[in-house]
Amino acid sequence: MTETSTVLITGASAGIGAAYAERFARRGHDLVLVARNKARLEVLSEQLRKEHGVSVDVLQADVTNADDLAAVETRLRDDDRIGILVNNAGASLAGTFVDQAASDITQLIALNATAVARLAGAVAPRFIKAGSGAIINVSSVVGLAPEFGMSVYGATKAFVTFLSQGLSLELGPKGIYVQAVLPAATRTELWELVGIDVNTLPAVMEVGELVDAALAGFDKREPVTIPPLHDAAQWDAYQTARQAMIPGFAQVHAAERYRSAS
Repeated sequence: MTETSTVLITGASAGIGAAYAERFARRGHDLVLVARNKARLEVLSEQLRKEHGVSVDVLQADVTNADDLAAVETRLRDDDRIGILVNNAGASLAGTFVDQAASDITQLIALNATAVARLAGAVAPRFIKAGSGAIINVSSVVGLAPEFGMSVYGATKAFVTFLSQGLSLELGPKGIYVQAVLPAATRTELWELVGIDVNTLPAVMEVGELVDAALAGFDKREPVTIPPLHDAAQWDAYQTARQAMIPGFAQVHAAERYRSAS
């Protein structure tokens, strides 16, 4: 991965994706911007070309659509210039689990989880062959907190974080950097789309600050970057406690507390 390899960003028409596009363009990277809203992509791409002198390709795609997803996969497989994938496209759902339609749940999983895995899977073999490359997966702190009551959304984000950590272990030795980015509440359109006034939330990070922090973690090659977590030792303790359990999983018999009293 060269310092100015092309970056493909999904969900690039607004919010976090658009901020990533601007920041990478500022760093001199050419871009492939992917989203459903072609008009917004065209406006953003023209702005980035003028302000930063980079090449910007627009790829209109809905990554929950099989044909569109396949087209993005093909671009990732075939375009040797792309050295960084930013899996940012995502959404949430309004209401509680029992209020959410099965079709909406299926669509959300397709967007937040399936597309992330498919696109990473499309680009990884080429990165392995090159011995370099980077995959940034935008997850969420909600994936660590079922207490927030966003069950399906949080489950998809837990998937993204786990996938990122697993891929980091698998692909890191082959020269590929994988980063999971876990925002908390960030000022994007996501809230409006699920009927929540973002201004009613107790603490909201601005998109630019979120992406700048995420890129600071990227530059440090952090496997997991949590911009709103001020006490990094808490994450370290969480990881240490989790890893301490692993040796105990290899057992022939169930734990004493689960054995029948009879």
